[in-house]
Amino acid sequence: MKMNQKVIDTVRMLSVDAIEKANSGHPGLPLGAAPMAYTCWSDFLHISPKNPNWPNRDRFVLSAGHGSALLYSLLHLFGFDLSLEDLKNFRQLGSKTPGHPEYGHTQGVEVTTGPLGSGISMAVGLALGERYLGAVYNKDDIKLIDHYTYVLCGDGDLMEGISNEAASFAGTQKLDKLIVLYDSNAITIEGSTDIAFTEDTAGRYRALGWSVSKVEDGNDTEAIKAAIAKAKEEKGPSFIEIKTKIGYGSPKEDSAKAHGEPLGAEGLEKTRAFYHMEGQEAFSVAPEVYQAQEEIIAKKNADYDQWLDLCKTYQEKYPEDYAALEKVWSGDLDLDFLEKDDFWKAQGDKATRASSGMILNRIAKEVPHFLGGSADLAPSNKTFIDGEGYMSPTSPQNRNIGFGIREHAMGAIVNGLSVYGGLRAYGATFLVFSDYLKPQLRLAALMGLPSTFIFTHDSIGVGEDGPTHQPIDQLAMLRAIPNFITFRPADTTEVAAAWACALKLTKTPVALALSRQTCPELKETSREAMKGGYVLLKEEGNLDLILLASGSEVALSLEVAQELKQEGLGVRVVSMPSWEVFEAQSSDYRKEVLPESAEKRVSIEAGSTMGWAKFTGFQGMNIGIDEFGASGPGKEVFNYFKMTKEDILKEIHDYLGR
Repeated sequence: MKMNQKVIDTVRMLSVDAIEKANSGHPGLPLGAAPMAYTCWSDFLHISPKNPNWPNRDRFVLSAGHGSALLYSLLHLFGFDLSLEDLKNFRQLGSKTPGHPEYGHTQGVEVTTGPLGSGISMAVGLALGERYLGAVYNKDDIKLIDHYTYVLCGDGDLMEGISNEAASFAGTQKLDKLIVLYDSNAITIEGSTDIAFTEDTAGRYRALGWSVSKVEDGNDTEAIKAAIAKAKEEKGPSFIEIKTKIGYGSPKEDSAKAHGEPLGAEGLEKTRAFYHMEGQEAFSVAPEVYQAQEEIIAKKNADYDQWLDLCKTYQEKYPEDYAALEKVWSGDLDLDFLEKDDFWKAQGDKATRASSGMILNRIAKEVPHFLGGSADLAPSNKTFIDGEGYMSPTSPQNRNIGFGIREHAMGAIVNGLSVYGGLRAYGATFLVFSDYLKPQLRLAALMGLPSTFIFTHDSIGVGEDGPTHQPIDQLAMLRAIPNFITFRPADTTEVAAAWACALKLTKTPVALALSRQTCPELKETSREAMKGGYVLLKEEGNLDLILLASGSEVALSLEVAQELKQEGLGVRVVSMPSWEVFEAQSSDYRKEVLPESAEKRVSIEAGSTMGWAKFTGFQGMNIGIDEFGASGPGKEVFNYFKMTKEDILKEIHDYLGR
């Protein structure tokens, strides 16, 4: 038996042993896809367990994240910080080997995968990041940034619409450092893919601008090796369809039961016998397997050492560029400009989307690798970086990205850019369409990425476009995501505060909800908006009522407060641009802003009232819109939903019994 076959079979058995011990997991993919995965890792993947995060490493993304046992077995055998004991604790609470790969939790995992289609789509962002930084820093004589992104995906990944969106983008951009290995076994949980998936997948990818090849036997490692080598010579992204048998070598081979069920004790022993390992204990690794792997690991570490030598040469010839590149790799940003008045300077009344566009360009001048774009809405979202064109195959150094009308893929690509390292990426669309990319917002939060999402047209102020385009429930959705911060600023000052927070955070994504309609620049707003909530107008005398508001309704609340003040009431106005940031403040600060003794509280926001009760309490009242919007001029729609000074005063009078 050839040694590489023995190692492949060891990968298979380690994987199914882990699944059997956990009595949970997916044995089908590791048994079928181990040859392609091992061939990629052993013969092509430039990685180094000596420094798992070296910037020029190749990235490997297991998009079919349910096959995590395969990835963990590979990481163990390639010298990463994952022991046999860790494999034995597969899917156990607190282990390094969770049910699906988690970025930042397990060494060597590049992105969190599991939601099908997301991994292959984030990989597009990784490949885009490599090309962008290479275009900025590589020299004719030294290519310091020169690596590939490999993806292992399955049928389910390619059924998901997000993967098609991302593949279309990758083909348009001609990302030739992106190689996808397609585990084509024609089986999903429900059975044969014939019941739902009969298209010519290879033909589709060819039409999307990919180079396409096929390996008829997933156990033919020489054919797989030749296909990958050929893919590395192509001028665009490459798609290699590799025909496999799910659960290969087990009694459940070629059946849906192989997908997500342990093999069982008897099935496991039959599988072990098929691979000529009968009688071996679970989690056995032959000494010669480790010895063979040590030789491969040594070569990979040597590749890393050679790259370090290349860095020294680059540093000697291009010291300024190398210093800048080191800063990129460190992730450190020079944010001193956030303390300067110029950053906060307002220029009259503006829609907050316009304020954001102005501040975005201020940031772009100060942060070199701040990049992003919109889902075909840059003129509306105000997300274009002035003075630069769109990123393209011929201008890969440009920082404006045309994502096209692909919101879901945009979210994944932004996350891929963010996780790549050293880049600060943003994506934009209308707030109502945040629903399209919600899974990627959640993954950004789960992975702890500093992705920024710009959502404009944030309320019924959209007007004539009507209920399909007027967000009502989206703010509540965004605010429900753990480790995710939403800002709905009232004017330019608060927009600046939102962007300042986004830049300072390194492990939390931020969304900005911005208006289409003009908002007055308020003399009362201040940099205290960075605390998420603050007193905008303090009461005179006794505190009789607190008004809480966000965004365009802050100015409205100030108008209401002035009227109530004329009636002799002591009214406080609190601007709440970010619930999450406010709740992160000290208890003393929160009580200072919202004194416990002040039970009369009213929230005002042109959207769902869900969640406001946490601030207004049982004795409070929440004014908002808990139904879909209506089509008409924005001002008339606000009148229709009684979001006017006169209507709100009436509601408050009723609430106070006046």
